[in-house]
Amino acid sequence: MKNIGFDLSMLRPVRFLIVAFTCALLVFSHAFPAAAISTQQSNPEKGETQLLGTQKETDKLTAQPPPGLKETQKKANEGLNEVQGAADIDKMNRPENSQQATSFEDQAENFLEKITGKK
Repeated sequence: MKNIGFDLSMLRPVRFLIVAFTCALLVFSHAFPAAAISTQQSNPEKGETQLLGTQKETDKLTAQPPPGLKETQKKANEGLNEVQGAADIDKMNRPENSQQATSFEDQAENFLEKITGKK
């Protein structure tokens, strides 16, 4: 019986370290929640004008009777889908227009270079 009490008292520092680590993790996760904060910020002033082409195409389509299969296929082959067509296609991110994007590895390397001052 004495050995069990002695063994449990040995775990007290470990238990303290686990609690301290958990508290530190909670504090840091609350203090730095947005790792993507350095991404490009959108301008709320331009939010309405960005997809006006899509809205125009949608309004035209809803004012007419439903299109047939041939017309739908023709429209879908022009762009992204049968409703939008090619409206605002240049503003959407696709693999074709995202080749100049910086990978996470490059961003991390650039960040570490700024911190250390080395290249």
